[in-house]
Amino acid sequence: MAKIKWETRTELQQKRAISVEVDRLSGLFDGLDGKKKDVVEGLIQECAFMRIQLEELRAKLLAEGFIVKMPQGKYEIQVESPYSKAYATMIQRFTTAIGKLTELLPKEVAGMVDDGFDDFVDSR
Repeated sequence: MAKIKWETRTELQQKRAISVEVDRLSGLFDGLDGKKKDVVEGLIQECAFMRIQLEELRAKLLAEGFIVKMPQGKYEIQVESPYSKAYATMIQRFTTAIGKLTELLPKEVAGMVDDGFDDFVDSR
């Protein structure tokens, strides 16, 4: 079976993709006050970077596979791809960071239904 060629982005394409992702995520946080917005900006930058890097790592994994052959003198051994390790680590960190961003979303954007709990807590 022939392998499909998955292409990665050039450095300029990566920068553009990150910028587009930053704009997309930033649009979700337009309604935040100044302090929260300052906190969110750094997380948005990091999440955008990680998302694009995850796409790049995924393309490399799909092209080369999760297991690669490593020459050992007269024979070869199969080992986990370094891209696989990097992907596994980054996806965990991305999930954590995007979770933090989601917690900071305004309720209207997060699509949360007001169950009255916040009003109850504020009235005490």
